[in-house]
Amino acid sequence: MSAAGPVLEVRDVHTAYGLSRVLFGVSLEVRAGECVCLLGRNGVGKTTTIRSIMGLTPPSAGRVVWKGTDITGWPPHRVARAGIGFVPEDRRIFADLTVWENLDVAVRAARAGGGGFSIERVFDLFPKLAELTARQGGFLSGGEQQMLTIARTLMGNPELLLLDEPSEGLAPLVVDHLREQVARLRREGLTILLAEQNVEFSLELADRVYVLEKGAIRFSGPAGRLRDDEALRHELLAL
Repeated sequence: MSAAGPVLEVRDVHTAYGLSRVLFGVSLEVRAGECVCLLGRNGVGKTTTIRSIMGLTPPSAGRVVWKGTDITGWPPHRVARAGIGFVPEDRRIFADLTVWENLDVAVRAARAGGGGFSIERVFDLFPKLAELTARQGGFLSGGEQQMLTIARTLMGNPELLLLDEPSEGLAPLVVDHLREQVARLRREGLTILLAEQNVEFSLELADRVYVLEKGAIRFSGPAGRLRDDEALRHELLAL
C-alpha cells in the first residue's frame, strides 16, 4: 500500500436520481496501489457512489478529484480516458460478439500509456477465456461473463479499477476464483475501488473499508479492524 497522497478523492458528494436523493455528503479517498472497499446492504448508495465517480450519475454537489484534477461531471468516456476503468454490476458485454471480438473492441479503444494490458495478459489472468475465444458472449455463464467484463475493462489500461458488486449472483467456486484474480491484480499494483455486499470477499481483498448506510459513510478504517471484530461487523452490517 502506497504512503503517498490519494489519487482519488470524493469530497462531500451529494447525488440524486431526479427528486430522489441517494448520497448525502459521501467523502472517501483511494491511494495508489490500494484496494478500498465500499460495504453496505442493498440500496445504501454503493453503486451510486461508483456511478458518481465515473460520471454516469453526476453529483449535484461535492467534488470528484482524480490525480489532482477535478473531474466532477465529466462524461464517462472522458473519465475512462483519464485512467479510470469501470466494471458494472450488470456485465455489459456484447452478447452477439465472441470473446475475442469483445476484447478486440476494447483494444481499439484503449488509452495509451496505461498499465500495458494485452489480450495475452488478460488470458493469463483468466485462462478460461482463452478456451472460449470463439464463443459468443451471450452463451457464456455468469462467471465467464464477469471474467470477460473485467478483462475487457483491463484492456483499456486503467490506473484505477472500479468494481461494482463483482461477486453478485456467482457460484461460490467462481467467487473464490474471482477473488484470487482480483488479489493478483492488486499485488501487481493496480489500484482498486470495490463496491460489495459480500463481506468475506471484500475483507480478504481490502486494505481499507468504508461502510455506507442510508447514503452516508458510517465507518471508515483498516479492513483488519472489521476482520478481527465480529461485534463491530454485526453492528455495522448486521452479520
